This record gives sequence, C-alpha cells and structure tokens, in this order.
Amino acid sequence: MALVSAKEMLEKAHAGHYAVGQFNINNLEWTKAILLAAQETNSPVILGVSEGAGKYMTGYKTVADMVKAMIDYLGITVPVALHLDHGSYDGAKKAIEAGFSSVMFDGSHYPFEENVEKSTEIINLAHSLGISVECEVGAIGGEEDGVVGGGEVADPAECAKIADLGVDFLAAGIGNIHGKYPANWAGLNFEVLGKIQEVTNGKPLVLHGGSGIPADQIAKAISLGVSKINVNTECQLVFAEATRKYIEAGKDLEGKGFDPRKLLAPGTEAIKQLVIAKIKEFGSNDKA
Repeated sequence: MALVSAKEMLEKAHAGHYAVGQFNINNLEWTKAILLAAQETNSPVILGVSEGAGKYMTGYKTVADMVKAMIDYLGITVPVALHLDHGSYDGAKKAIEAGFSSVMFDGSHYPFEENVEKSTEIINLAHSLGISVECEVGAIGGEEDGVVGGGEVADPAECAKIADLGVDFLAAGIGNIHGKYPANWAGLNFEVLGKIQEVTNGKPLVLHGGSGIPADQIAKAISLGVSKINVNTECQLVFAEATRKYIEAGKDLEGKGFDPRKLLAPGTEAIKQLVIAKIKEFGSNDKA
C-alpha cells in the first residue's frame, strides 16, 4: 500500500472520537516495529521524522524510500502516513520533494504574522500535491532534536487564524512538553483546549509530547478534539531499557549475541509492544 496523507485518517479519528498515534522513527528497526504493530492491531499510523532523525538517516529521500520499500516487503495494508515532525520552512519543502505524504511546518517561534505567511505558502504547496499539513501555535515545552519550546499555552484567537488558512490539523500548546514530564508538572490545560476546538470549528488537534501523560488526561484530550498524539520518548526509553538488560545479562557475549540483529532485537520488540499498547489506549485499533 502506498503512503497516504494523514488528512483522511485524522478526520475519521475526530469524527469517531479516537486518536491516531504518531510514532517517531530513528532507524530501520524502529520503522519495522511500528509498522508491524499497526498491522497487527489493524490501525492507521503516522511515522514521524524529526529533522535531526532525517539527517541521521542520511536524508529525507533515504527515509521515504526505506519506508515505501518496507511497506511493500512486509505487506502492510493499513494506512501509513510519513510525516515531517517540527519541520522548518526549508525542511518542509525538502520533505515534500523527497516523497513524504505529510509535513509539519513549525512556525511557532516566528512573530505570528510571519508564521501565518510561511504557513500559507507551505499549505498551498503541499495541498497542490495531495500532502497534508500540520502547523503549530504556542511552542511545545521541552526539547526535541534541538527544537526548544517553553511550554506556552496557545492563544485560541491565533489558533483560529491558522485553522482558517486551511491547515489539515493543528498543534497547539496546552502545557504539554517533549521528553520526560517533571514531578511538578501542572497537567494539560483543558479549558484552553476546549476553547481552541470551539474556535477552530472542529479541526483535528494534535497533542505533542504524548509520552508520560496519564491515561485519564489522554482520554479527556481526545474527547475535546485531539485526534493525533505524538509518542517518541517512551519508545526511546523502552528501547534503551531492553537493550541494557540484554547486555547486562551478558547475552552479547554468548555465541554471536553481539550480532546487531540480535543485539537490537529486544529493544525492537519492546517498541512494538509499546506501540500496540498506545494504539489500544488511543482507540485506533481496528480503525484501518
């Protein structure tokens, strides 16, 4: 099955009151684990690629070609979108050219009018090619591949203006952060989330920093219009934990346990099981 835009799957999720997970990929193992998890649960899925991960994997074209070939080889039949995460203005254009089916343009660090101007250009370019677009208002807290946000709470009026540009789904800061959540985290701002959904006329909303948010807050966010939830840190943590256990148990010293295919297998399986659990938590299983 070919890559698809994320627009239709997220509109269906919004109407059906569930969310589709965006799981970030960093290499072949991560990609394979996430695709197999989605296929096993019959769920649509979004593969997220940060600009840093794209560079690490030697460019967006390498990533796009790998994902397309893997979908074909594994016989993946569920809808899969390949999405640039927190893309810059130039990065979004390069991902579109390379064959991504969805892009995020993160102009939240620009003055608002410049964010509007650049968002408009990316939306027009992407839509002319059938590619979906995510934009952001109010920086997401924490750091992801060098992209630092202060955890701002988005202005609903600004969200309405960006939504009116024709963006397919909208990321709005509501107190969420990238990375691990601190013990004194105040939680999501549901009052602002409700206002944003109201003024954006039912536009699918995106929750960044989905790793570590309690299940009850996830469920409430979905009920208020969140249709896409991004997960990255939790995948990193379970991958690291499983790999550490393998090495601490000395399995890399047994036979050919040092073979990277064996060394990375426990971490890869851990990601697959986490993604299966997240898909079920978000409610997208059997929605392909």
